[in-house]
Amino acid sequence: MILVLLVAPQHVSAQVDLEALQDEAVGWLQEYIRINTINPPGNEIRGAEFFARLFEAEGIEYEIAESAPGRGNIWARLEGGDRPGIVLLHHIDVVPADERYWDNDPLSGELRDGYIYGRGALDTKTSGILHLATFIALHRSDIPLNRDVVFMATADEEAGGFFGAGWLVENRSELFNDIGFLLNEGGGGSVVEGRVQFGVEVTQKVPYWLRLTTTGEPGHGSRPLVSYASLKLIEALERLRLHEFEARIIPAVDSHFRGMAARHPEPWQSRFEDLGSAIQEPEVLEELQIYNPSLHTLTRNTCSITRFEGSNKINVVSPEVWAEIDCRLLPDQDPQLWLREVQDVVGPEVEIEVLMGFTPAVSTTDTQLYEMIRDVTLEELPGASFVPQVQGGFTDSHFFRDLGIVSYGYSATATPAEDAGGVHGNNERVTEENVRRGVTMTVKILERFAATRPISEEE
Repeated sequence: MILVLLVAPQHVSAQVDLEALQDEAVGWLQEYIRINTINPPGNEIRGAEFFARLFEAEGIEYEIAESAPGRGNIWARLEGGDRPGIVLLHHIDVVPADERYWDNDPLSGELRDGYIYGRGALDTKTSGILHLATFIALHRSDIPLNRDVVFMATADEEAGGFFGAGWLVENRSELFNDIGFLLNEGGGGSVVEGRVQFGVEVTQKVPYWLRLTTTGEPGHGSRPLVSYASLKLIEALERLRLHEFEARIIPAVDSHFRGMAARHPEPWQSRFEDLGSAIQEPEVLEELQIYNPSLHTLTRNTCSITRFEGSNKINVVSPEVWAEIDCRLLPDQDPQLWLREVQDVVGPEVEIEVLMGFTPAVSTTDTQLYEMIRDVTLEELPGASFVPQVQGGFTDSHFFRDLGIVSYGYSATATPAEDAGGVHGNNERVTEENVRRGVTMTVKILERFAATRPISEEE
C-alpha cells in the first residue's frame, strides 16, 4: 500500500506581523542605499557589516569572508530538513552614479512621493532587503523548515563577480554541497501601459568580451602612411559592425516570446507567437530592433564596440592599437565556432584575446519552486502575465548553474516602464508599494517552498 505524502504548510505570514516587517524593510532599504558600495572600488565589507549587525540583533549566526581587502561577502543559514537547500542571493556592489545628473544625492535613500531613491534601489539592494526580510521572518516564526535556507550577499557582480560569487564557488565550495536551488536578480515584473508582465529568468546570453589588437609601422602624425595599426583596426571594426550573425530562435527564446505575445499590439502579437517563422522576412528583424532593442538582441549573437586605446600622443602614429568588444552569445552557441567566425570577419592581421567568457546553461522550469513563484505572483497581481525569460545581460547565476543548481532570476517587484532606465542610469528609484508588496510575495513563496512539515509518510 502506498500513501500519498501529505504536507501541511506552516504559514509564516500567520506567525509574523507582515505590516511591521514591511515597515522594517523600508527602513532597512533606506539605510542600505546610504552605504557606499560603488564598484570600483566596491568596499562591500560595509554592506556585509550592515547585515551582520541585523543578524546579531536577531541571534542569527553568520560568516563574513573577504576575497580581497574590503571585498566582503556574507552568508547565514537557517537549518532545515534534508531536501535540497535554497540560496537567496544578491550582490552588495552598485555601479557609479554621477550626482551632476541626479535630482538628489545618489546615496540618499530618500523616501519621497512614494519612491525610495538611490543607487541600488533597483539593482539590487531592494532584492537583498526582500530576501533579508523573508529570511528573518522564517527565523522569527520558529517554524521547522524542510530544507536549509541560506541568505547570501556578495561582492563584485558589477565587474564579473570574481571577488564575490565566483570566489565563493572556487574557494568555499562546501557552502553549496546541499544546495539545489537559488533565487537571484534577473527576472521580475514590469508595468507597461498599465499591464503587468512578470517573468523568471532561466538562462542568459553568454558574455564573451574580446580585445582586438593590430600592429604596424609607427611614425609621425604629420606623415600619414598608406597602412598603419589604427587604419587596420578601423577597417576590421567596420567589417565586424556590418557583419550580421545568423538570426535563429532557440527554444528558451521561443517560449519567452510566445508567453509575452498577448501583451503586445499587432503585428507583434502574431509575430511573437511564431517568431521563428516571422523572421524569415528580413524586415521583421529590422523593425524589431526599432520596436524593442532588448528583445531583438535575443534573436542572434551580438557585438558592441565599446573601448579603444592607441597612441599616447596626438602626433604619434602608434605601433599597436586595440579595441574591446562586448559580445553576447545565444546560450546554445559553441564559443570556439563563433570565435572562428569573428576571426574570419576581422581578418588575419587582427589578434583576438578573450578577456572573459562564461559557460552557457539553462535552468528547467519543471520544478515546484517555479510553480510556487508563478502561483504567488498571479495571486498577488491578478491579470499579470508570467513567462520564463531569457536575459540579454548576465548575472552571477551562471556560477551556480555550472554547479547544477537550478537558478532563477526573480524579484517580487513590478517596475513601471518609466523607472526602468534608472538601472545603471540616473535617478534610480523603487516604489515603496513595491517594497511592501515584495516582502509579502517573497515570504509567501519561501513559506510554501521551505516552511512545510510532513504529516505522514508510508510506503
